[in-house]
Amino acid sequence: MRLVFAGTPEPAVPSLRALLASEEHEVVAVVTRPDAQAGRGRRVVRSPIGALADEHGIEVLTPPKASDPAFLARLAEIAPDACPVVAYGALLPQAALDIPVHGWVNLHFSLLPAWRGAAPVQAAIRAGDEITGASTFRIVKELDAGPVFGVITEQIGAGDTAGELLGRLAESGAKLLVSTMDGIADGSLRAVEQTGDGVSYAPKVTVEDARVSFADPAAAVDRQIRAVSPEPGAWAEFRGERLKLGPVTVVDEPGPPPGELVVERKRVLVGTASKPVRLGEVQAQGKKRMAATDWARGTRIEQGERLQ
Repeated sequence: MRLVFAGTPEPAVPSLRALLASEEHEVVAVVTRPDAQAGRGRRVVRSPIGALADEHGIEVLTPPKASDPAFLARLAEIAPDACPVVAYGALLPQAALDIPVHGWVNLHFSLLPAWRGAAPVQAAIRAGDEITGASTFRIVKELDAGPVFGVITEQIGAGDTAGELLGRLAESGAKLLVSTMDGIADGSLRAVEQTGDGVSYAPKVTVEDARVSFADPAAAVDRQIRAVSPEPGAWAEFRGERLKLGPVTVVDEPGPPPGELVVERKRVLVGTASKPVRLGEVQAQGKKRMAATDWARGTRIEQGERLQ
């Protein structure tokens, strides 16, 4: 099939690579978010998907909105059979959905109808799910509610961060997306409507969502931090400034009150509503990431001080 691939960030790259390597399909163009400023120098850079398309000499479409008339006209000229999508990052109007013969087929990193929305991997970790996965489905107007073509499952490890889990799903999901395109092309695959049971939503994670509440039990603190690692990154306030927190370890022993720090020679503990957690790496404002013990020694934490 003639495909126009839509995607933007790094997790979409394995899918585009897999489709480019497929002998059954031809990626004739990609759609991605416009070039944006990045890094300390605020250089304008191509998205990871746009950069990969450039490497392969593929046309790159970067409409400010998917409803842009010029974009819709060009997409109609290309006349794709289908448009596979992975984390494109913009809403698609019905005018765009109607152009490809077989529609827009999204790879979503959850077992639909669970965790519809922008941050399914983060939501699954924070909720304590043991199993997650990825689904391919035909995009409809309602958010992530279209009929499902296929699924794969993935176990969530006890220490998985969102970045680690998403990395695995991006690779296994790429294979699912290619097999979905194959099944659509040869007519062997039919989408099945989602049920109304088990619907949950995973909105975009904000920086404020990443602020850790040590008034929660240790298991919840652990999940929250892993769910926002590496982006946007967990944090708490210490002495009026933001302290970024890497993944922690739950310690099976009595601990101090919620938020209170206990500095020992080889570890730094923080109290929660249940057991304490041991800090891993931290990053104070204007500083590099470092082991919590190194930070504590340099900071000279006083007895009774807390992470707020």
